[in-house]
Amino acid sequence: MSKPTPLLPESDAREAALFFVVAALCFLAVLATLTARGTYTAARAWSAQVEGEMTVRLTDTDRRGAEEAVAIVRGVNGVSSAHVLTQEEMEDLLAPSFGPGGIPAGVPLPLLIAVETSRDAPADPIGIDAALSAAGFNAVAESHADYASEARRALATLRMAAIGMVVLLAATAIAVIAFATHAALLARKDIVDVLHLAGAEDKFIARLFERRFWTLGLKAGAAGSVFALAVTAMIVFSARSAGAGSQLLPQLSLDFWDLVILAVTPIAAGLAARWAAGGTVSQSLKGVL
Repeated sequence: MSKPTPLLPESDAREAALFFVVAALCFLAVLATLTARGTYTAARAWSAQVEGEMTVRLTDTDRRGAEEAVAIVRGVNGVSSAHVLTQEEMEDLLAPSFGPGGIPAGVPLPLLIAVETSRDAPADPIGIDAALSAAGFNAVAESHADYASEARRALATLRMAAIGMVVLLAATAIAVIAFATHAALLARKDIVDVLHLAGAEDKFIARLFERRFWTLGLKAGAAGSVFALAVTAMIVFSARSAGAGSQLLPQLSLDFWDLVILAVTPIAAGLAARWAAGGTVSQSLKGVL
């Protein structure tokens, strides 16, 4: 006895193409989410590190005068520590601008004082400027918290862009699945008519498509997540091998929440595919077939 032909064949070229498209969209969505989260984590750590720091720039003075200025800064309420940056610290600070060759000889460097403020009642740049000006120093104090607030604003924009990208990719996947479902339904219109004559309800036919595309979405989402995991692991390994520093660049780590995102993606893809297929079939059966 031959096996009966199912309403939806096991696979064909169109379904393979649909599988590839959904997997690629899931891969892009996961990678965008992980990159946005990695950037947010790195910037949050950087902001916490520089929140209580200041830099005082001195002009028209020498090293001895800078040490006197340090003593004055230490006496300001809310300052926990202060010291003049050494030549080595200046080279490390300016290394991203001058490269591994270091600072060229003859380049004039300002005298900088690194200031750490207390957490309970931190000093403000205006108070430090006033104390140094009263002692006859030409100095400008800058709080690193100003740069941290700019980083937070940039992070808010990044989060909105990442959310918008993920929503756009999800909408694209749903639209593609809806189009493929409608095409498959039209290609099997005669079978659908026979099912109607046999007493099958629209819900029964819709469930057939829902189960089929739920499986396809689950498999495609899993493929996209696995590919995203491989790419992320390669980036993490390359960054650690190169000894990349933690700046405001995305710091992919594959921690617990990253793995949660990778695990949830196939389920979300399957549910979206099932919802798109069921809704498309229900509307098509009511309006056209």
